[in-house]
Amino acid sequence: MTVYFIGAGPGDPELLTLKAQRLIRACPVCLYAGSLVPEAVVAEAPEGARVLDTAPMTLDETHAEILAAHGRGQDVARVHSGDPSLYGAIAEQIRRLKRDGIDYQIVPGVPAYAAAAAALGQELTVPGVGQSIVLTRMSMKSTSMPEHETLETFARSRTTLALHLGVRALREIERQLVPYYGADCPVVVAYRVGWPDQLFLRGTLSDIREKVRAAKITRTALILVGPVMGEVSDFEDSALYDPAMPHVLRPRAAKG
Repeated sequence: MTVYFIGAGPGDPELLTLKAQRLIRACPVCLYAGSLVPEAVVAEAPEGARVLDTAPMTLDETHAEILAAHGRGQDVARVHSGDPSLYGAIAEQIRRLKRDGIDYQIVPGVPAYAAAAAALGQELTVPGVGQSIVLTRMSMKSTSMPEHETLETFARSRTTLALHLGVRALREIERQLVPYYGADCPVVVAYRVGWPDQLFLRGTLSDIREKVRAAKITRTALILVGPVMGEVSDFEDSALYDPAMPHVLRPRAAKG
């Protein structure tokens, strides 16, 4: 018996990996985070499968379902949104599985920031503009941030930020980031990426809060901050395909 932590991606069922789809179709027990994973993602669970939305359940209740499946010798598809390694809350589940001697595997999924960039039709690492991405989140009442992982610490690098769980803290985000990025720094708020009602709001650190308020977005949004999120066109081509720059796969410089 194995528990499969499956990354369902941001919401679009077609962004499931082939492995994720195969396991959902095969496991007789499917536990999915219904607040973030649409039912369409688990619609192909086998006939007669025990399919439960874990959104209203506690960790102990979810683990009890896994223990029961373990007793029956049944594999479990534990379906999370995005990629399970990012804010998937799987560490505490794995700790219990190890304690109880239950095997598990992790199946990666498409993270929200990657799906957002695809939907926006842009690259997040632009030569000379931004070559790094910091994935972080705002501190919440339920889970605090380590004291050395502050938004200001990351802001000093002035690199691209992908902020999770922060749409209700835009005033604080603006306060902390403006001194480093400037009030006119581009911002994109990506709401329910991959769902039929997905929405993208473009703005700056100085005006995005009002745009979000007008759109009445209060949850399920990713905030992308940095110069690469703007309309950037005056950047140099990457050296990767430069005919004058040979490399191991193209050992000779191309002739003009």
